Amino acid sequence: MTILPTLRQLQFLIALAEHGSFSRAAEASHVTQPTLSAAVKELESILGTVLVERGARGAVLTPAGTAVLERARIVMTEAEDLVTAAQAAGEPLTGSFKLGVIPTIAPFLLPRVLPALRAAYPNLELFLREDLTSRLYEGLRERRLDAALVALPFEAPGIDSHAIASDEFLFASDQHHPLARKDKLKASDLKGEPLLLLEDGHCLRDHALAACSAGEARSDFAATSLHTLVQMVRSGMGATLLPKMAVDAGLVERMGLNVQSFDPPVAGREIGIAWRRGSARADEAIKIADAIKSELTNGVGAATQ
Repeated sequence: MTILPTLRQLQFLIALAEHGSFSRAAEASHVTQPTLSAAVKELESILGTVLVERGARGAVLTPAGTAVLERARIVMTEAEDLVTAAQAAGEPLTGSFKLGVIPTIAPFLLPRVLPALRAAYPNLELFLREDLTSRLYEGLRERRLDAALVALPFEAPGIDSHAIASDEFLFASDQHHPLARKDKLKASDLKGEPLLLLEDGHCLRDHALAACSAGEARSDFAATSLHTLVQMVRSGMGATLLPKMAVDAGLVERMGLNVQSFDPPVAGREIGIAWRRGSARADEAIKIADAIKSELTNGVGAATQ
């Protein structure tokens, strides 16, 4: 019979790769250094190859160790998914759930929906992470996140998504902007307009460019947040597109800006939840999405599907 590595041995190898030394890996794993070292030695014996180069400056994985590490992470993730699936079958959305959120959604949606989520799932312990879409999808693929609230469409391999609500774009400018006097604003009116947009990496920038005449609008300024964009518009530097969700949450309140909606068809984005394809927490991610959608339906805000 083939002797197989234990999950504990694989855990120790992963910890060693992450911390770069036996002492730090042992501390992170809550075991003694001899215990961790002996387990890695036994793993090397089982696999018949050297996985770690030991030196005065720490521990470095060999090429074989790196190859084993990649598969060890997959095995550990599958084991964790097994436990999660079993727990969820008994009572879904209990215990910890790691949820990512993009910056153009987090401050405007979370304060509204978190109380409803807590009421619907009192045993759910949410851990929130705000980050750019690409990094959230990386976190999903690497199993560091269970799901993420994102803006759609956004193509990403190995990721599934579920739409929650539509969020239209509004045109924001100062009162003296030429387009502020138009009764009926169309997306084609923005062709060539020097819009202020978020910097590269924010999916809202891509969605905004797609909304205004197939991305022909110019961006003369790149901001890191919607709050910065609004301040620049207020200063007379130009105009921008803002998600209705953010405006409804008070982003431009008492700032004296002109905010206009577009004539149908309304340009905008979809708010949705994404998860790693094949994840044991897919059903729970959809339950969270449905709870958020229900909360949005019961009040004023982004228009639900």
